[in-house]
Amino acid sequence: MDNILIGIAGGSGSGKTTLANTLISYFGKNEVSLLRHDNYYKRLDNIPFEERVKVNYDHPDAFDTDLLCGHIMDLKAGKAIEMPVYDYSIHNRSDKIIRVQPNPVIILEGILILAEPRLVDLMDFKIYVDTDADERILRRIIRDVKERGRSLDSVITQYRETVKPMHDQFVEPSKRKANIIIPEGGRNDAAMEVIVELIRSRLR
Repeated sequence: MDNILIGIAGGSGSGKTTLANTLISYFGKNEVSLLRHDNYYKRLDNIPFEERVKVNYDHPDAFDTDLLCGHIMDLKAGKAIEMPVYDYSIHNRSDKIIRVQPNPVIILEGILILAEPRLVDLMDFKIYVDTDADERILRRIIRDVKERGRSLDSVITQYRETVKPMHDQFVEPSKRKANIIIPEGGRNDAAMEVIVELIRSRLR
């Protein structure tokens, strides 16, 4: 199947999802397959909830990269996949799945996707969303407290203990792998026009 895999990386709260949704609006839902890296956190059924809370989810080892790579290759081969669904309230995968159809444009969005060589090798185009750290932490607080039911203290503690150290160790250096670095993601209209035209030219 003729398609293109676009990786969208960047720190937590940088605007990756906004960029992905903007690209979907350009090409249409029936032309885009969307994969979210967060849905590929490893299953932790054998670990009690109290221990799952302490897992470092901002480290590359937290993800089931074998499953994700297999799903990407299936989509590239024209096969539908069943993407797992992660439940932040229980720090584990839920029993739900999302059926993803193969489409000309495949978007993989996640914090650490450019830090994983096997994923990078599968990508046709790599984007890094570069947003100021103060803006990112504010967005993360609003998202985790309002949408994910987290307490403010837990969000701040996690940011200090794992999010920021892992960002400095893995996420920030990974932007060297990007083909293009975009300040402010989907809100950068000029960059969006360039990206859309590049994708269209690759598909042609």
